[in-house]
Amino acid sequence: MSPGFVCRSTEGAALFNVAREIHFSYGHRLLKHAGPCAHLHGHNARVLIEISSEKLNQMNMVIDFSEIRATIGTWIKETLDHKTLLWDQDPLLPLLQKAGEPIVVMQENPTAEALAHWIFEEARKKRLAVSKVTLWETENSYAAYHE
Repeated sequence: MSPGFVCRSTEGAALFNVAREIHFSYGHRLLKHAGPCAHLHGHNARVLIEISSEKLNQMNMVIDFSEIRATIGTWIKETLDHKTLLWDQDPLLPLLQKAGEPIVVMQENPTAEALAHWIFEEARKKRLAVSKVTLWETENSYAAYHE
C-alpha cells in the first residue's frame, strides 16, 4: 500500500478504522434513578475512541495512536479522571463544592450515554475524525455515541 492509499468499495466509500482505549475513574450519581445508581458511587471506566478515514496519511496511517492519547486522552485525564460528575440540579452540588471536592458540573444527568456523547464532541473540537465513542461503566455495560 502506498502513502495516500484510498480504499473504495462498490457500495460507497470504505473506511479504515483505528481505536485507542483510555481508562479513567470517576464518581457520579443519577438523580431520579429508581435503583442504587441514585446514590454516590464510582466507576473505573474504559473508553474506546474510534477514528475513521477513507484514506491513509503519508505515514500510511489513519492517525498516530499517540495523537489520540495526547489530545482527547489528555482532556479526559484533566477533565474527568478522579472527579465527581453531577447534574447542575443535584442538591448535593453546593455541599460538595464547599467541601472542596473535585466536581464537574453537567447540564444533564451524568449517564454513560451523556459521557460518551460529551467525549465524542470534545474529540471533534480537537479536530479528531472521531467516528464512535464507546464508554464502559463496568465490565459488561457500555454506552456508545456515533454519527
